[in-house]
Order: sequence, then C-alpha cells, then structure tokens
Amino acid sequence: MKKNYLLTPGPTPLPPQVCESLSRPIIHHRTPQFQDILKEAHEGLKYVFQTKNEVFILTSSGTGGMESAVINFLSPGDNVIVVEAGKFGERWTEICNAYGINCEVIKVEWGKAVDPLVIAATLKAGKGTFKAVFTTLCETSTGVATDIKAIGQVVKDSEAILVVDAISGLGAIDLKADEWFCDVVVSGSQKGLMLPPGLGFISVGPKAWKLAESSRCPKYYFNLKAAKKAYASTDTPWTPAIGLVIALNEAIRMMKTESLEKIFAWHNKMAQAVRAAVKALGLELFAPDAYSDVVTAVKVPAGVDGEKLVKTMRDTYGVTIAGGQSEMKGKIFRFAHMGYIGEFDVITGISCLEKVLAQMGYKFEMGAGVAAAQKVFLK
Repeated sequence: MKKNYLLTPGPTPLPPQVCESLSRPIIHHRTPQFQDILKEAHEGLKYVFQTKNEVFILTSSGTGGMESAVINFLSPGDNVIVVEAGKFGERWTEICNAYGINCEVIKVEWGKAVDPLVIAATLKAGKGTFKAVFTTLCETSTGVATDIKAIGQVVKDSEAILVVDAISGLGAIDLKADEWFCDVVVSGSQKGLMLPPGLGFISVGPKAWKLAESSRCPKYYFNLKAAKKAYASTDTPWTPAIGLVIALNEAIRMMKTESLEKIFAWHNKMAQAVRAAVKALGLELFAPDAYSDVVTAVKVPAGVDGEKLVKTMRDTYGVTIAGGQSEMKGKIFRFAHMGYIGEFDVITGISCLEKVLAQMGYKFEMGAGVAAAQKVFLK
C-alpha cells in the first residue's frame, strides 16, 4: 500500500489536531460560541503577523486577499510600483491591470531578489505619484526570499503604502509586519499555517486606512470597510468558513506552544538539509544567492525530463514535490519544507528523488543526498 508524502509549497500536510478539529459538528456563526472562536482567531493572527493591527479573515484563497489589497486602497488611474520576480509578483500586476491601475513594473530575473535601492530610485523618480509598492515575501515559483525589512525602510517615509504578499512565507519565515513598516500584509491558510485552502488573511495599518477613504475601485464581497465594521463586534460581514476558523485556532495554538522563533529556526534547518542534499547530488540551486527557507528550487540536470521526474515521484512513489511554473516549466523542480513537515519527511523526499534520478540515468553517488541531509539534522 502506497503512502503519500506532500512536499509542495501549498497545500502542506495537516497536523492531527487540525484534522480532528475539522471533523467536529458544525455550529452557527451568529452565536456567542462562534464569537469566542472568532475572537481567539483574531488575536492569534495578530501573533502570527506580528502586528497590533486588525487581521481580517476572508473566505477565499490567498488571491482573494491580494485582490482585497488592491481594490480597497486604490482607484482606477492610480500609479503603483510592482516587483515582478516570478509568477506571483506577476499576479499583482494582473490584478492591478484588471482594475485600471497603472503599474510601474520592476522586472527582476527569475531566481534573483529585488534590490531595495531600485525601489527607492523608482519612488524618487515618481515624485510622490505612486500610491503603493507591491512585493512578495517568498516568491514560491522561484524559491527566492525578499528583504522586506529593507524595503520597509525604503517605503516608510514615502506617500506609498507597502503591500506584501506573504501567502507562502507567513508562519514559516520571519515577517515583523509592524516593525518592518508593512502597511498591508496578505496571506493564506494552506501554507505555513498548516490548514486546507479556503481562508485568506489581510492585515491593514493606519497608513493604508487613510488611502481606503479615497478608494474608488468597485468592491462588494471584499469590502474591508464592511469587514472592519463587523470586526469591531467580533463578527464577519458574510458567512465565514466556520470549520476552517476553528481549525485555524488549533494550528495557532500549536505555533504559540512552539514559539515563532523556534518555528523559524526549524524551517531554516530543514532548508539547510535540502540544500546540502541537492549539492551532494551534484545538482544546482536555482536561487543560490537569495534562497528561501520555505521552498528550495533546483535546476533539472541535463538529460533529465523535469516533468517526468515530478510525475514519477508523485504517481509511482507517492512523494509529491512541485515542478516549475510558466517559463520554468520542466526546467526546475521545487522541494517544499514548510508547515507540518518534519525531518523524516525531508529524508524520505530526498531518498525518493535519488531513486527516480537514478532510474532516469542521472549519475551520482547513491545515498549522498540523504547522508548530507542527515549530517545537517545531526548538528
């Protein structure tokens, strides 16, 4: 009987406590009982986002949070800066274009991180005309982490708000929303928060709320003014995903027990183990200078069919990693190490990768990757 291992950058495996909470009988959401659950969720999200601001819960994927971050603070014809360093940076541009917002795009080579000084120069050239800067904490399509702290320092004294897509990074790598001057942070449930897909989250700071007063983008379901009014009464404007919110509290309790500091350190160690294994197998990291502790992107070696590699690991052996997206399809594979993933999940994944690479004719010393990962875990 084949056992399945999930090593993708979302969705990620679910802890037993979360699975159990999802099986509980449903309750009604307009009740004092659910208000207590919602209040705990609001406070727990502030802990994870490292913010004192409201964090709103949306019944959507993370992309719903991204759309909210555009339509609630901007108007058609506004000028914004978008950092495109991969597929999900491009998504900011696509959403802005859908609402008639003008994008000054900073194109970054896939596998590289944006230089905060380039953002600073672009802001200066705009002479106060830019309303927002959109960027990504972890560009999941490339395995690159962005220096949000440095970008926050660049943006904080400008007229623009800093909007961060932290969908894949939140809860796995550090993001101090308030301390780093992030005005809006967006995330989702199915990554570092160890839940199924279905919840989007968005934190909003004072600078962003000022922009919201003049926003003329059409909005209804994702109207954050309505969400803020309901939030004040520990309520939601629309029917929430009740079971997922209950599960969210279970996940955040686990995170609080462990502490964010230890969680970040553990993700770093798993990432080190994967990177060490990759190098021991003679493979090349796709982003060697700006890698993320969330997911490691690896170049497919010459002579190996990248799509077949991913498919064989998944369909034959039950180990699911992710392939490349868009222009990187078939050229890279992505090995995730976030959320409810442990040491032996990583070892199993590396072992399966070795087996399939050997079957596909790639030459290396069998067991070298597993040994390299084990050495990191033994430290």
